[in-house]
Amino acid sequence: MVPYRRTLLAAGAALPLHALAQACRITPRQTEGPFFKPSSPERISLVSNAKAASLVVVGRVVDRNCKPVAGALLDFWHADERGEYDNDGFRFRGHQFTDAEGRYRLETSLPGNYGARTRHIHVKVQAAGGPILTTQLYFPGEPQNARDGLFRPELVVRPQKPGVVSFDFVA
Repeated sequence: MVPYRRTLLAAGAALPLHALAQACRITPRQTEGPFFKPSSPERISLVSNAKAASLVVVGRVVDRNCKPVAGALLDFWHADERGEYDNDGFRFRGHQFTDAEGRYRLETSLPGNYGARTRHIHVKVQAAGGPILTTQLYFPGEPQNARDGLFRPELVVRPQKPGVVSFDFVA
């Protein structure tokens, strides 16, 4: 065995096993924007009479050690198919809690572009007693992604099958 390789292997063996496991990266924070409205209704379905395509967003909330976070609060809001936010009611607004495995499921419609912004969904995530993570989710292949100054590729949802995308939050 090459001497430097033996040293490297010995150094690795001295590390505790949990140090060898890769920690989850915290989900990047983003602005909540001007349209957050507190006290949204608790619901998993934001489906209304929109003419936009149906969309299901699924995923998990995990901690920095990649362990599921049960009972985490997720508060979602987004523009309608015309790019307009409902500031009078709670259309396309709602919150829910993760299950025992940290999973969530949001049923909604594909949001429209809002002004110069690309298509996106706002979300606040909070583990019980923890800090609030405010961020936004984006969609792959959108023409306005390149022109939106807030767009971040690490916040793009992953298509699972037609009409279903996923995103895991690390809070």
